[in-house]
Amino acid sequence: MDLQTLTQAVGELDEEKVLQMLREFVATNPSLEETQKVVSACQQGMANVGDLFEKNEYFVGDLIFAGELLTAAIEILKPILGSGNTEKVGTIVLGTVEGDLHDIGKNIFKSMAEAAGFEVHDLGIDVPPAVFVEKVKEVKPQIVGMSGVLTLALDSMKKTVDALKEAGLRDQVKVIIGGNPVTEEACRQIGADKFTTNGAEGVKICQNWV
Repeated sequence: MDLQTLTQAVGELDEEKVLQMLREFVATNPSLEETQKVVSACQQGMANVGDLFEKNEYFVGDLIFAGELLTAAIEILKPILGSGNTEKVGTIVLGTVEGDLHDIGKNIFKSMAEAAGFEVHDLGIDVPPAVFVEKVKEVKPQIVGMSGVLTLALDSMKKTVDALKEAGLRDQVKVIIGGNPVTEEACRQIGADKFTTNGAEGVKICQNWV
C-alpha cells in the first residue's frame, strides 16, 4: 500500500481510486497496525482538503464530500479496525454545541471512535447544554465530546461544562472539545479536560481515559 498515493487520492477527492485502494488493501489481510497507518494516511488527505478549503481552492461541498469519503473509507476498514473490539471500551456522548451547525469533524470523530470500540451517542448539531446534561444522566458516559467550528461555539462549550457542573455531573465525565477555534487557552477557560483538532488524536485521548 503506497500511503502517499492514498493521501494524495483523498486530498484530490478521487473516491473511486481511494475505495479501490482500500478494498485491495483489506484483501491482503493486513494487521491492525498497518490498518491504523492507512487510516492516518486518509486523515492526512483530509487535512490537505482542509488546507485547500482555507485557501479557497475547495468549497463547503468538497469538505462535506471529503467527510463522506472518509466515512466510507472507515467502513471498508472497520472489520479490521473493529475486529479486536467486540466489547465496548467506553461510552461517549457527542454533539456540536448550541449555535453551531458544523458536523463534519464530529462525524469523522464518531466514525473513528466507533471503529475503536466506543459506543457513541451522537446528539447532532446545535445542541443546547440541557440536552447534553439529560443525555449524560441517561447513559452515564465516561466521556463528553463537544465540537464546534465557529468562535461562538467556545461560549456554548463553556455553558455546557457549567451546566454539567450545576447538575453535579462534571466530576463523573472527561470532557474533550474539538474544532477549529479550540486552543489550549480556550480549553482551560471552558473547563474541558482536553482539546483536539484531529479525529485520530481525539480517539487516542479517549482510549487513554477509559
